[in-house]
Amino acid sequence: MDVERLTSSIGAELHNVDLADVAHDDALFAELKEHLLEHKVLFFRDQNMSRAEHVKLAERFGPLEDHPVLGSDPENPGLVRIYKDLDSPREAYENSYHCDATWREIPPMGSVLRCIQGPEVGGDTIWVNMGLAYARLPEHVKEQIDGLQARHSIEASFGARMPIEQRHALKERFPDAEHPVVRTHPETGEKILFVNSFTTHLTNFHNDTNIRCGIDYAPGAGDLLRYLQSQATIPEYQVRWRWTPNSVAIWDNRSTQHYAVQDYWPAVRKMERAGIIGDRPF
Repeated sequence: MDVERLTSSIGAELHNVDLADVAHDDALFAELKEHLLEHKVLFFRDQNMSRAEHVKLAERFGPLEDHPVLGSDPENPGLVRIYKDLDSPREAYENSYHCDATWREIPPMGSVLRCIQGPEVGGDTIWVNMGLAYARLPEHVKEQIDGLQARHSIEASFGARMPIEQRHALKERFPDAEHPVVRTHPETGEKILFVNSFTTHLTNFHNDTNIRCGIDYAPGAGDLLRYLQSQATIPEYQVRWRWTPNSVAIWDNRSTQHYAVQDYWPAVRKMERAGIIGDRPF
């Protein structure tokens, strides 16, 4: 594999590799995974995979998960179709900085995403190095957030457009998850800033160390969370990918956030994603 770094902080494009071969070759997969841990998101062009090969590649990382709202391809469980065209609602949920499904108690390890059809212009995706985002926080902020926990919600995101009964039923199936504000990557040991647009509030901020009077909690805790969430928007931590048909991105959901730029409507954008079950953040 030939590796071309795309920025100084995150992302690499791999050349001279067929992902259908990687799905069946232990040595090629081990090399790819090593690059993924180093660069956090990998990009590939001209990958003419079948859906079955797409699923097979993703399953090399671990079992796949379904999505409770988007569903998955009936013939290829775990393969989610993210199709945006004139027949689909003009939803705005991907164009925010987020880690996939942190509203789960066990969020995804990562994803393999392939472009089926894209607009002539627009429709890029941005990824962010959240290990670097943590490393470059001021030291006093690192001290302040050490040990803090935060709540993540599907009800407040995907559920917000639903009728109240349906929204409550969704929350009953997927109660809010609580994760550390700073997680440790289970394979690299890197510290990761782990709050995103699914995060609603800090759960253990209100203690004698942080609170003198009410204003320290409200809006103090919310202001701190917004500040931490805003770190994903810093361009120096980002890479931006221009999609073409049969291009593929593989990313580590534990150490990145991403943002799907929705600047192409009413053009068509069709993507297919296989999400990989991860581990409980610590």
